[in-house]
Amino acid sequence: MDLEELKKIRESKLLEHKRKKRAYYLKSKMQKKQKATKKVSSIDYEVELFGGNFAEKLKEIAKKQKLHVESREEIIKNKISEYKEKKKQYYSEHKEIRLEYDKAYRDKKKEELKDYRREYYRKNREKILEQQKANRLKKKMEK
Repeated sequence: MDLEELKKIRESKLLEHKRKKRAYYLKSKMQKKQKATKKVSSIDYEVELFGGNFAEKLKEIAKKQKLHVESREEIIKNKISEYKEKKKQYYSEHKEIRLEYDKAYRDKKKEELKDYRREYYRKNREKILEQQKANRLKKKMEK
């Protein structure tokens, strides 16, 4: 046997090994798919819903939901009250900061409002004066 024959034998054995490996991979993949499909059983809704006990099924589902909500009711109420306490505590701790911020905010808005009114009056001065004159005349006529 020379080197060329050894290379051919080695290559053929390698290709055979790859084919076996691929076949094993595909086989295991198919088995996994089959297991996954076996786990999920199909539900025949026709039988489930219209099998004569539809109303009973609905009552059973409603009862389960009600029990679930009732079992969690205390937990939910406790969480809400805990949240209210935390909020109250936070606001009492940061009351001074909040009041300072509110005061600064009101002052800022007050200045902006003054500027807006000044500008609005300047732009619409004639219309406003005409309306005031008309209102005064109406009041004089009524008297």
